[in-house]
Amino acid sequence: MAGLRITNLQNLKPPAPQGAVQLRIKTSQTSGDRLSQSKSMVLQESDLPQKPVELKGENLNMAKISEGGKKQRKNWTLFWTVLTSEQLLFYKDRQQESVLKAGSKPDVLQLCGAVIEWTTEKSSRKNVFQITTNTGSEYLLQADSNTTASKWYDAIGKVITSSTKADGSFPLRKSNSTEYLPRHSSLPGYGSASPNTKQRNPVHRRSINVFGSSKLKHSTSDSADKNGVKNRLKKFIIRRPSMKTLQEKGLIKDRVFGCNLLTLCEREGTTVPKFVQICLDAVDKRGLEADGIYRVSGNLATIQKLRFIVDQEEDLDLDHSQWEDIHVVTGALKMFFRELPEPLFPFKFFQPFVEAVKIKDQKQKVQAVKKLVQQLPKPNQDTMKLLFSHLHRVLAFSRKNLMSTQGIGIVFGPTLMWPELDSGNMAFNMVYQNQIVEFILIESREIFNLDRK
Repeated sequence: MAGLRITNLQNLKPPAPQGAVQLRIKTSQTSGDRLSQSKSMVLQESDLPQKPVELKGENLNMAKISEGGKKQRKNWTLFWTVLTSEQLLFYKDRQQESVLKAGSKPDVLQLCGAVIEWTTEKSSRKNVFQITTNTGSEYLLQADSNTTASKWYDAIGKVITSSTKADGSFPLRKSNSTEYLPRHSSLPGYGSASPNTKQRNPVHRRSINVFGSSKLKHSTSDSADKNGVKNRLKKFIIRRPSMKTLQEKGLIKDRVFGCNLLTLCEREGTTVPKFVQICLDAVDKRGLEADGIYRVSGNLATIQKLRFIVDQEEDLDLDHSQWEDIHVVTGALKMFFRELPEPLFPFKFFQPFVEAVKIKDQKQKVQAVKKLVQQLPKPNQDTMKLLFSHLHRVLAFSRKNLMSTQGIGIVFGPTLMWPELDSGNMAFNMVYQNQIVEFILIESREIFNLDRK
């Protein structure tokens, strides 16, 4: 027994100097060993920084919807995408990755400090996830296959976690501000730079947890804060007065622009909106000979001012000097038709009108279009009749205003009708929109029975 004890003592290593801390990696081979230090001094293999998975190139759809907090128009583009240990690289094609031409550099997305999440609200496409950088820029990425999208989502998430751990002091910034924010308490490095943080004496610390848990965990206080915000929002929504109450008090008035045509006519007790009537009267009075009437654009700021007055139900006198430019009146009229929730040619009539205008026989075409017009709701039919009668008078002065049936068709085609669901062939739809309006204008006397009293 004494010999065995002496042998074990000889295998012991000399003690470490006072004040030093020995870290020991616990592997499967040493799982039975017991250390004199506390468990927090033992690094599990899962706690060590893992080398992020780098994905080789693959085609992904990308759309940049925000730059430094400023929203951008969403345009999906197919990119050859490569994931590195810190970045996402977007190449126009696979060839650009292998041979970069002079001045042809890939778009780069920095992942350090970024946030990744699945989203279904930012796009109607499937398998879409969003990456928000530390500077507030937002990117949408999408793949046709759910497996491909999930693979990239997981790989990018690992890179973000790894690069953020490697640079714990990386600042986060508000999306639309230059103000830097402190990190969330669950992120590595949080509070290390705070001047008010009380520094502990290392001598009195019983243990050192180097990396902590490999997964980010939210504290109980975070959940409590979220619940508090939800409760306050619920109370606010419950206390909020209804739309009817606000309208009765006069705080919110019914709009004219953007209101459904049938609803507007019922409210006004007419079959043609009053605003359309007074605009057409003003053009008949002083705009039939104006060069490029309906084609020339008026001042947008003045048009918006006119719109505001109409929506506030204030008295509108188009003979006033501030509406002297007749192109402002025609611009406001076209805006009214464009902002209808459902166009003057209702959605369900779009395809029937397209089929009717394709008929080769002229008489059959006129009768088919006339039948469709007679099937329209009364406000749509009467408004259309009044408008095309007016446009027929505009054509009577074509030598002075230089407007033709084709020109009017180009202006009013996409203004008066559009499909409910955009099939993506905008040019195809526009051709028929223009043709339908032009044909109705030419045959307006027969279609609307204008010669009959």
